[in-house]
Amino acid sequence: MRGWWQDLGDLMLPGECGGCGAPRTVLCARCRGVLGGGAVHRVRPVPEPPGLPRVHAAARYADEVRATLLAHKERGALALAGPLGAALAGAVCVGLRDASASAGAGMAWPAGGRVPVLLVPVPSGRRAVRARGHDPARRIALAAAGELRRRGLPARVAGVLRQRRAVADQAGLNSRQRLANLAGALVVAPGGARLLRDGPVVLVDDVMTTGASLAEATRAVRAASHPPRPSPGATGPIWNDAGTSAVYGGETWESREEQNVGSRRERTGRRPARQVNAGAVDVDGVVDVVCAAVVAASPDSFEINRN
Repeated sequence: MRGWWQDLGDLMLPGECGGCGAPRTVLCARCRGVLGGGAVHRVRPVPEPPGLPRVHAAARYADEVRATLLAHKERGALALAGPLGAALAGAVCVGLRDASASAGAGMAWPAGGRVPVLLVPVPSGRRAVRARGHDPARRIALAAAGELRRRGLPARVAGVLRQRRAVADQAGLNSRQRLANLAGALVVAPGGARLLRDGPVVLVDDVMTTGASLAEATRAVRAASHPPRPSPGATGPIWNDAGTSAVYGGETWESREEQNVGSRRERTGRRPARQVNAGAVDVDGVVDVVCAAVVAASPDSFEINRN
């Protein structure tokens, strides 16, 4: 009987800490402290890719933090999304405050508490999602949005980015090769630009190494503001005179999942473009990226005193 209860306990309780391997805990107190207990820092890779927004990270990608992220991403330790999301939420908060301060007077943060912050995760490739059984960055973003709402900051996930072509495995590629590998690889899904006009856009990811993924995501978001017009007889989204989608075929499944975890979004028809934090949307409805936030970044990227 004792052995039976032991086996049942192994099924019901976490096996070991994702950071250090301590038994029977998702993440021990010490590893939680390393992950989210330190100060959030602005990070900048060397070389810095063109178009990279301001990026803030909660921790260095090393030791326990690296082990925790890999356990969540590669070994399916999904319960780690909670503490990882809390760490990401802290980086988002600091990034928004930094962006608001840089924008100067007249930019309230966080828009008087009325406009939701839009967390836009950098997507994994379809092959990687199938192999892992989940999209790590999206799952962490959902947890971060929940944490931000608990802190009193309206936030939701806008999973609008898609990979429009296959890319090579980034492992083993240097910064220049990663930029070339990802160039033009991401696109905003049809109707996504309309969603992005609902609030300040913050790009999020689990890890930043060279910054190539975040730079490409930034390009894709900005490109969605002025999509190409279709030729006569072409099928697909219909673009209006402002260059934005006039027909939206429905919500993305990510936005539906976000509603299921507690977000409530009023749907009263198309909203006019408006000014929000740090120039996220200008009067012409042009979408921009306020900042980016990651759980962890390479240790070298924390050395940003290189003016």
